[in-house]
Amino acid sequence: MSTALRRAAACAASAALAVLGLTAPATGADQAPPALPLATNPGFEISTLPLGDWGSIPGWTCGSTEAGTTGEAHSGSSALTVTPASADSTGECFQTVSVRPGAHYSLSAWVRGSYVFLGATGTGHDVAPAWTPGTGDDWQRLTTAFTTGADTTSVRLYLHGWYGQGAFAADDVELTGAAPAPARATWNVPTTDRLVFLTIDDGWQPTPEAAALIADRRLPVTAFPLPMAAANQPAYFRQVTAVPGSSIQDHSVSHRDLTTLSAAEQQAEICSARDAQVRQFGTAPTIFRPPYLTWNADTLQAAADCGIRYVLTATADFSWGRSNVYHGGPLQPGDVVLLHFTDTLAADLQRALDAADAAGLRPAGLVDHLR
Repeated sequence: MSTALRRAAACAASAALAVLGLTAPATGADQAPPALPLATNPGFEISTLPLGDWGSIPGWTCGSTEAGTTGEAHSGSSALTVTPASADSTGECFQTVSVRPGAHYSLSAWVRGSYVFLGATGTGHDVAPAWTPGTGDDWQRLTTAFTTGADTTSVRLYLHGWYGQGAFAADDVELTGAAPAPARATWNVPTTDRLVFLTIDDGWQPTPEAAALIADRRLPVTAFPLPMAAANQPAYFRQVTAVPGSSIQDHSVSHRDLTTLSAAEQQAEICSARDAQVRQFGTAPTIFRPPYLTWNADTLQAAADCGIRYVLTATADFSWGRSNVYHGGPLQPGDVVLLHFTDTLAADLQRALDAADAAGLRPAGLVDHLR
C-alpha cells in the first residue's frame, strides 16, 4: 500500500473512532492491571532499527564503543556483549521502563563473565543488585525484585561488569509486574475553549522561513521529529519550539507503519526515539504521533511502557498545500492540525492560521492541555 493510501485509510479510521467516541480504555480501578514482560528488547534480538544509529542496541543505552551483540546467545539468535573501553569503565547498559506506583516487580537476566551486576534504580526503595563473581564459560541467571514507591512511575534497569574485569555478556532480561495502563488514543484535544493545535512531523526539511514565522507570530507548536532528522540540526528544533507551550514529542525511530510490526518492535521504535530525545533535548516525551497515523492495541501498550500518555493522530491535514479537515466543515475547538517540516511549511502554516482565524480559534500548546 502506498504512503498516500495508508494515510487516507488511517484518517478514515481515526474519523470513525472519533464519531463513535472511542479512545483507548484505561484499566478500571476494580480491575487488576495485567502482569506483562516490560523490558524493551529483552533478548537483544533487535540489533538495529532502520534509520537508527548504526551500532546502537534498540531500547538500551550503552557506551557506543563498548557494546554490541553476539550470536553466542543464551536463547534466540543474539545476546548483548560488552567490553569496557577502559580500566575506569564498568561497561554499563541501561534502559528506562514505566511502572505502576506501589507495585511489586521481578527482574532477572542470564549473564556470562566475571563480576556481572543486574539491578534497578529509581524504584523508591534502595535495592541491592544481583551479581555474580563469575560464571566460567556457562550462562548464569541473576534475579532480584523490588516494590515501587508511592510516587514511582518509572525505573532504570541496568547491567554492568566491574573495573578491569573484562568483557561480559547478557541475554533474556525479564522484568515482570503490573503493566502501566495503555496510552489513550485521540485525534483531538477535548476542550470547549476556542483553541487549535499545530503539530509538525518528521523534520527532514527545516526551513528558516517557517522558523521565522513561528517566532514572529509567537506560535506554540508541537514538533514530532524523527531522531536522525533532529540530530542533523538540533538547534533548529530548539528554535522552533522556543515559544511557551511548545514541545518536542515522539514520532518513532524509523517511521514504519507500526501496525505491521510486533509489539516488541513497536516498543523498541517508541522507546528508542524517546531515549534519543532525552539525550538530545533533555526532556522525555509524553505524546506519540504514530507514523501514517496508524496504530493498534499493541501500540497503546508499547507507548505506555515508554512513558507515553497519549497516542495522537489529527483532525486536519494542512501539509503540502492541503486544507483537509477530516470531520468536514471549518476547524473546531480542540482540532489537531497535521503539518510537516518541508519546503512548503511556512505557506502551510499561514494557510492553517488563516483557517483558524476564520473559525475564531487561536493556537495553543499540546503539553498544556494533554496531561
